Amino acid sequence: MTQNQQAGSRGGPGAVSRWIQRRANARTNARIRRNGGKFMGMDLLILHTVGRRSGQPRESPLAWFADGEGAWLIVASGGGRRHPDWYANLMAHPGRASIELPGRDPTPVTPHRLDGADREQAWQRITAAQPRYAKYQRKTDREYPVIRLSEQSE
Repeated sequence: MTQNQQAGSRGGPGAVSRWIQRRANARTNARIRRNGGKFMGMDLLILHTVGRRSGQPRESPLAWFADGEGAWLIVASGGGRRHPDWYANLMAHPGRASIELPGRDPTPVTPHRLDGADREQAWQRITAAQPRYAKYQRKTDREYPVIRLSEQSE
């Protein structure tokens, strides 16, 4: 068994899966930049992170939910038993995160994982706007992290 096959058998994505995901992300990011960001009735942004091991720039299209002026909520759902790679990258290098909204340049943001009552309140707003998240959450044992991205003040 190759190292990539072993990685896939431990529940993590293998090299082919990561390659496919990056290609799909690149197509979605181009569509967001060209036509604006909507998918299945949700607003999309592009999250810019740095790979936690590689140090390489990463761009991930994500659904977002407004959380007041200069703040956005995102959910680390990603399907499966583990958190998505973008979440691990964001938490490993929080000071190097930015978001790109359609028609705007990337904006530096500060991520903050919500816990307790703050998470519950945000989760209620998210699932009221998009009930599919509650359905996805019921299909897994892990609690989806909810992250508030706040625009950095100059």
